[in-house]
Amino acid sequence: MGESEVTKSSLSVNKNEKNGSPRVLNSAISSFFLQLPHKFQNALKSHLSKLAKNDGTNGVSSVQRNKSASFIASEAELHEQLRAWRENPSWVDNPSKIKVTVPKGSLCNLNVEVNAGLPPDAVYNIVIDPDNRRVFKNIKEVISRKVLVDEGHRQVVELEQAAIWRFLWWSGTISVHVFVDQNREDHSMKFKQVKTGFMKKFEGCWRVEPLFVDENTCYPIKPKTKEEYNACTRGKGRIGSRVTLQQVLEPAIVPPPPISWYLRGITTRTTEMLVNDLLAETARIRGGFEAGMSKGELQEASDENQNLVGDTSDIKERWLLRRKNAKQNRRRLHPDN
Repeated sequence: MGESEVTKSSLSVNKNEKNGSPRVLNSAISSFFLQLPHKFQNALKSHLSKLAKNDGTNGVSSVQRNKSASFIASEAELHEQLRAWRENPSWVDNPSKIKVTVPKGSLCNLNVEVNAGLPPDAVYNIVIDPDNRRVFKNIKEVISRKVLVDEGHRQVVELEQAAIWRFLWWSGTISVHVFVDQNREDHSMKFKQVKTGFMKKFEGCWRVEPLFVDENTCYPIKPKTKEEYNACTRGKGRIGSRVTLQQVLEPAIVPPPPISWYLRGITTRTTEMLVNDLLAETARIRGGFEAGMSKGELQEASDENQNLVGDTSDIKERWLLRRKNAKQNRRRLHPDN
């Protein structure tokens, strides 16, 4: 836990300083203080005592209030963004893009990118949830979890868990012991192994960035900030998430092929499982939004999409959007077909 050092100030009428000037000043203050009537002395003592007591604690309370206000503002913003998704929950998940590179002396570096149909705060909540083993099926159990630093929006956690891996018809369990540095300010989660062993290096970073889903409604303007996006969509533009995962794996001894190919396949497959589980959870949440909509509301959302088509000047893009909207409408109105 983060600790705050509180310094208390006090006025001492008897304390002598090594330096001559403070000593003379203290003597003058003492003389003045002793010449005051008794009840004024008591009142002044009481007032100075309160100032000394509150000197540090007021600062701590101010920081806590600022953290609380920031958290409330973040929650309010997330609520508004989710409202836009409730009004129009249509979204199609696309497969993730996985790039595997093999630097010299390393097993592999993985770079994964995928778009998710929920706001960054909502997706980030899934990633950092201490109980996210219900979402990520490859987490068998959390062995231990200890919060080392807590600064409100940022936490550093020591985490040990048992992870399941699967590749073709083989499967097994490995222990993962890492430090996790999660920061809501930039929606990042960095992880690094606690001790080197079989793995010389195991580290990486999740990052969630905003994605302006309905930015075509702003055409010909291309919004660059959330403020510009909210202005041009009149607050109805949905904000999705661009999720990236960078991961570095470097064993103490790099095994020769075909063992290195086998381990690389396990790593890639495990990462795919993580991303697919994340997308499945976002789809489940959006499904709850869609289940609460009437056919009239679904039609209204469809009309908004049609307006989007009308605002698009490119003929090919307009045609593709029309086909996409028609397919989504059939899926909504006839889910069993």
